[in-house]
Amino acid sequence: NHKTVQRLMKEMGLKSLVRMKKYRSYKGSVGKIAPNILSRKFVASNPNEKWVTDITEFHLFGEKLYLSPVLDLFNGEIIAYNIQSRPTYKLVSIML
Repeated sequence: NHKTVQRLMKEMGLKSLVRMKKYRSYKGSVGKIAPNILSRKFVASNPNEKWVTDITEFHLFGEKLYLSPVLDLFNGEIIAYNIQSRPTYKLVSIML
């Protein structure tokens, strides 16, 4: 019974922590899937040969921020980036 568990946890001084659900931008496959051009070869022999991008979520001071950078695989240099509070298309289009 949940009341018995609650009483036992109170006697033992235990508390449960409820974690917030992680953000998921979409569920399932939506739209077209791009071809795998890099084939997991994330090293470039010349600058500006391979650029990659992704959106990363950060938690700062109780707020979520989303970072969208363009990374050069030759030396790991960030070419351009944008930070916003929502992961929308506008975040990526401004960065580009």
